Amino acid sequence: MPENNSVASYIADRKKVSSLIFDVLTHKICVLDALREFPKNLADPTLNAAFHALVHLEADEDLRNNDANYKDEQDMYLEDIANILSQGNALPLNIIDEYSKYYKESLIYPNIDKKSVFVRLKKMINL
Repeated sequence: MPENNSVASYIADRKKVSSLIFDVLTHKICVLDALREFPKNLADPTLNAAFHALVHLEADEDLRNNDANYKDEQDMYLEDIANILSQGNALPLNIIDEYSKYYKESLIYPNIDKKSVFVRLKKMINL
């Protein structure tokens, strides 16, 4: 299905991501389930940044378990992101820039199949 990059689509996707983040923070779903349900709109830098924030939450599990202050700060940060997205708004540029300087390409998979995973792996390991 082609991407719909209309303003209404961006707003709906952002609201969905807000709900996913709140569901993760309230332990209704795990991060991996949220990432699976994540909208496939690769054109929205706000969604890419939110995706990266959730990936970092999952990656920081050990640190979160050992440092309550870090966990609280990360949870508040994600809550702030979710609150912005709940209104359908774009994230501030400083948040988007913080993630885009580390990731030149979106981490969101437009579709997950053997071919797309292989292409991504080749890029990551420089084949």
